[in-house]
Amino acid sequence: MSDESKSFRCQSGFSSPPCYAAEVAPDYFDPLATDPAQARDVARWRKVERTRLRDARLAMPVTERKETDAALAGHLRQVLQDRFDGARGMVFSAYWPIKGEPDLRPLMTELHEDGVTVALPLVEAKAAPLTFRRWTPETRMVRGDWNIPVPPPDAHVVTPDIALAPLIGWTPDGYRLGYGGGYFDRTLAELTPNPFAIGIGIKTAQLAIIYPQPHDIRLDLILTEAGVMFGRVSD
Repeated sequence: MSDESKSFRCQSGFSSPPCYAAEVAPDYFDPLATDPAQARDVARWRKVERTRLRDARLAMPVTERKETDAALAGHLRQVLQDRFDGARGMVFSAYWPIKGEPDLRPLMTELHEDGVTVALPLVEAKAAPLTFRRWTPETRMVRGDWNIPVPPPDAHVVTPDIALAPLIGWTPDGYRLGYGGGYFDRTLAELTPNPFAIGIGIKTAQLAIIYPQPHDIRLDLILTEAGVMFGRVSD
């Protein structure tokens, strides 16, 4: 990451996606954990796993990446149809892909055209829940911290009914290995009512366990290119 990219800030302050928190604070751990030494050990292990899984994801061939993205989009579209009647009239929080994450932007456009309010999450204040700004295909994105596109400060702020949670790793019991900043967990813990949280990842990023800490929140659903890995499509 270049110094120029790190130094860029848009006019809204700390406006940025949560994805690089672990690089800003690589020794991040939750002080609310019952055993600080154990929490530090878990944080170190997670840092190693993040690097391993992220490198593997970045190494995926372009053709395989496109096939994975298309399969994930198809499964997600079906989940939204089966559980939420397509999510029409609802607020759906997606994400802007970085570092090899599945690219669901074509689906974002489709959902917008079908009457879904699409939003993107970003950090407005450090150590605080995420803010969600509305996105449309016509939105003129601005550069947030780390040069990542985000909706502009005048975009409408919304509260999601459904929220995608990008992940680096996932477990069969519904936990995600995120980027280390705790923003998604903090947001899921504080939003009322809670959005339906869907973890989006790739099948090969499965972990046996992430050693859940007090701040970790189990997702409602985990979805990969192979389909639903955790959770139920319908009640």
